[in-house]
Amino acid sequence: MKNKINWNFDNSYSRLSDVFKENIDPVSVKNPELVLLNEDLAETLELNFSKISRNELSSLFTGNSLPNGSNSIAQAYAGHQFGHFTMLGDGRAVLIGEHITSKNKRYDIQFKGSGKTSFSRSGDGRAALGPMLREYIISEAIHHLNIPSTRSLAVAKTGEKIIREKPLKGAVLTRVALSHIRVGTFQYIAARENIEDLKILLNYVINRHYPQINNSKNKALQLLEVVMNKQIDLVIDWMRVGFIHGVMNTDNMSISGETIDYGPCRFFSIKRQDLTSLLKKIIKKSLLR
Repeated sequence: MKNKINWNFDNSYSRLSDVFKENIDPVSVKNPELVLLNEDLAETLELNFSKISRNELSSLFTGNSLPNGSNSIAQAYAGHQFGHFTMLGDGRAVLIGEHITSKNKRYDIQFKGSGKTSFSRSGDGRAALGPMLREYIISEAIHHLNIPSTRSLAVAKTGEKIIREKPLKGAVLTRVALSHIRVGTFQYIAARENIEDLKILLNYVINRHYPQINNSKNKALQLLEVVMNKQIDLVIDWMRVGFIHGVMNTDNMSISGETIDYGPCRFFSIKRQDLTSLLKKIIKKSLLR
């Protein structure tokens, strides 16, 4: 599938020790069906899906088949949620790999709603179609408002029902990010009280995202300052357009400074007609031809 699509994986995070992740494949689904494909993002990633059949795309974007070179993992992290510190991790997502473009730009490719992992706790590891469509649309809106954000490459139905307050259609979202390393990733490793693991994560993040501070006399302090300023700029950008995140916990704050996780969220002050026009353009670009 790599030759047809132009996948180019180099999975550096999966080469870290098992302290940082679990090696696990997506759980297969019964009746995959592609709903949306983001052709604009595919072009940015230098991926060509034109030679792939609809059935192959549906299988790919639900995790029933995986690209050559991928190596799927669930990442470990922690978070402060509603005032409480919790050890978390990818309970309904797997990172299938890091795709690198010809310009040496590295992107995480993640399936959200891909089934249970060891971090799922009592959850089923699945996602509903409605929230996945919301994340697709709102993440693209944030991106086109010139605010750093994860983006959505595709949404596919699983052909299965999931139980929430009532039965809902299941779906998988393909999320693209500079990385899925979070503030909570550092909290998770720090809570284990192993300084060597913390150094590994520190150096990995600096080499991947902020190599300019590699020669700093105090790399840890310099990284804290850089990430803090990234988060400040991001929240200012949200306020600029009236965006309310809704789940701004440490597990949902990206080290790269991108908006991540579009759970309960909304726009407060942006003009309704401007937002509606933007969302219509996003949906029109994504409809399968």
